[in-house]
Amino acid sequence: MLWWFFHNLNFHEVWRAIESAHLGLIGAAVLVTLVTYVVRAFRWQALLRPIGHATFRNTFRTTVIGFTATFLLPGRIGEVLRPYLLAKAEGFNTASALATVIVERVMDLASVLLLFGWLLLTEGMDVGREVEVAGAASAVLAVAAVGILVAGAGHPERLGRWAGGLVKVLPVRAREAVQRFVHTFAEGLAVMRRPAPLILAFVLSVLLWLSIGLGIWLTSRAFDLTFSFVGSFLVVMFLVVGVSMPTPGGVGGFHKMYQFAVTTFFGAAAEAAAACAIVLHAVSFVPISIMGLIFMAQDGLTLGGLRRMKSTAEAAK
Repeated sequence: MLWWFFHNLNFHEVWRAIESAHLGLIGAAVLVTLVTYVVRAFRWQALLRPIGHATFRNTFRTTVIGFTATFLLPGRIGEVLRPYLLAKAEGFNTASALATVIVERVMDLASVLLLFGWLLLTEGMDVGREVEVAGAASAVLAVAAVGILVAGAGHPERLGRWAGGLVKVLPVRAREAVQRFVHTFAEGLAVMRRPAPLILAFVLSVLLWLSIGLGIWLTSRAFDLTFSFVGSFLVVMFLVVGVSMPTPGGVGGFHKMYQFAVTTFFGAAAEAAAACAIVLHAVSFVPISIMGLIFMAQDGLTLGGLRRMKSTAEAAK
């Protein structure tokens, strides 16, 4: 991925673009990025409300530690460790906490698609047939996922029996364990039956992705890439694809998708786009990783310990 990104670049021009970037705008982007994690913590509190009260301190710290693990270690283990660490701190069931993370991901997808629709309606951009089809397919997927979550939340016992039927070939103890996990997981979807915290969580999801778009826009402006704030929603769509690639911290995929988006749709020079991609990646990942490492040190955790903890977290589900 990195070879693909750096291929055919003039490194002297990339470095010159980095040297001439506006530091004030980059600093503002760092602050906005930190705010996004505060919003993430508040959203997680709202999703957790039907299964128990979680303090802001614990939700914020475990969110930061979880994302740090995802950034620095392979396998996106932070997605499993985050609910495990919070459940351990607050006395929740790990499977129930994990269910709220699944709801988060569905809300993220829905929010990104909502902002993408805003872009298409207000900017009148021709983003290409392929991008529109991908957006429509993602929208169908999001609607289907919401339907599955609502169904599971409404009938946890039935879902547990259904799961037990699928694993009839397993020994009795294993089959019962699967049923218990699915039932507990479905109980964690209780927010899908509670309109008030669900609406609050979705509003916070939209604010979260607006702040992510603002961070992208500020960093791009620092490199004199002058597309509109709404235009950043298109860049967000491509970055979501980039960070989904299985590299720690989205390295390579993040950079190439940003470069591709701003050169293809906004006419940016390849070197300026590459320079901005490098700095934007640092803005998005470095400050929060440093904070996460500090929190880990305070809690007596290490990256190696988190890797070993993954199996414990999966067993706890």
